[in-house]
Amino acid sequence: MSATRVFVARLAGCTVFDPAGDRLGKVRDVLVVYRSNDSPRLVGLIVEIPGKRRVFVGIGRVTSIGSGQIITTGLMNVRRFQQRGGEVRVIAEILGRRVVFSDGSGDATIEDVAIEQAGAGEWSVSQLFLRRPKTSASPFGKGPTVFATWGEVVEKGQTGQSQSAEQLIATYGDMKPADLANTLLDLPQLRMLEVAEELPDARLADVLEEMPESDQVEIMNQLDDTRAADVLDQMQPDDAADLIAQLSEARGEELLKLMQPEEADDVRMLLAYAPDTAGGLMTTEPIIVSADATVAEGLALIRRHELAPALGAAICVTLPPYEPPTGRFLGMVHFQRMLRYPPHERLGSLIDDGLEPVTAETSAAEVSRILASYNLVSVPVVDENHRLVGVVTIDDVLDYLLPDDWRSQEGDTRTRARSVPSLQTKTGTIPLVNAASAAHEKPSRGRRLGNGS
Repeated sequence: MSATRVFVARLAGCTVFDPAGDRLGKVRDVLVVYRSNDSPRLVGLIVEIPGKRRVFVGIGRVTSIGSGQIITTGLMNVRRFQQRGGEVRVIAEILGRRVVFSDGSGDATIEDVAIEQAGAGEWSVSQLFLRRPKTSASPFGKGPTVFATWGEVVEKGQTGQSQSAEQLIATYGDMKPADLANTLLDLPQLRMLEVAEELPDARLADVLEEMPESDQVEIMNQLDDTRAADVLDQMQPDDAADLIAQLSEARGEELLKLMQPEEADDVRMLLAYAPDTAGGLMTTEPIIVSADATVAEGLALIRRHELAPALGAAICVTLPPYEPPTGRFLGMVHFQRMLRYPPHERLGSLIDDGLEPVTAETSAAEVSRILASYNLVSVPVVDENHRLVGVVTIDDVLDYLLPDDWRSQEGDTRTRARSVPSLQTKTGTIPLVNAASAAHEKPSRGRRLGNGS
């Protein structure tokens, strides 16, 4: 049975099904429109379908809401969602807003919104779950909570006062970086920048790595230099280099000066290479050990939570020092091979003799051919003295080969039409969308810091 009253924050991530029980996607937000003499009316849901596409599902297509799932008629427009004038997202734009009680009893923050069914296909905001300010000076705990109807409060919109993004960040706290990046890109521009500014440095760094460069630059330009440098410190060196290269030369140099010296040195080295070479694609943070390291030690390094899967597929063995540029590169040991030997086995005896490193000047096309020919997920990069300077991973190559707009699939993250051609299925009609996009050459990083080009 469908619920008659539902709290919107609990809908985030709920699965959407068609009448036959096939999974269509997950709810990412609820869309309402304001009414002059009544509470806001629900017009539909923003649903993420396979392919990370956000689409609009009109409330008239929803037949049931309850028990952590939503049932629809099976009819769905799969064109990418774009917010229209007058539409407001509850999770992204209403949660976190400050309101004032009409009776003069003070103000509060909206922490959740209850929607209630008034009839078939008719839902509206019925109650607000509010939190009043703390009444004590203690740094622990929060203020008291209270319920109120829409008519009992007035939204507080003082000039220069931005909406808190804490509630939105908490709601989407379990999202993977790529999913959160898509969520931010679907927000109105001002709201996207507000949320980005309130994300922790490490979380923002992960999200920026999943965004198109133009959006990375837009967000970075809103941060002060100190915060921007802290975020860059948390990014992978190759991603940080790509981002810095898109900024003005003066700001890029200033941010490099503010970054941690070791991180800045890695970025400067990467900026010195052409973007279509192994040096321009590589990351400078592979796992590097001595030949005397054991299988047990190697597996312990691979288990690190923050390590990217592609970097954990193999371990580099070199002579000291063990930071790029290292001592002479000896070879790589693949993860699967380590699993076949006892924990005390020396990694120096397990080196793959058939894998030759590439130089930093090797073309991206040649690196792609090597990865494909030998079914590799990474390839080591050495300098003229055979010292390890980094590794190129498969995700680096894919990001280079794919067109710039691959994340948006249709090339426009803010385009939606609610009427498109359709395809008849066992559960209804599903519109067809032309999602093809022509591949084109990846643009260069542009200006190179520190080498006069």
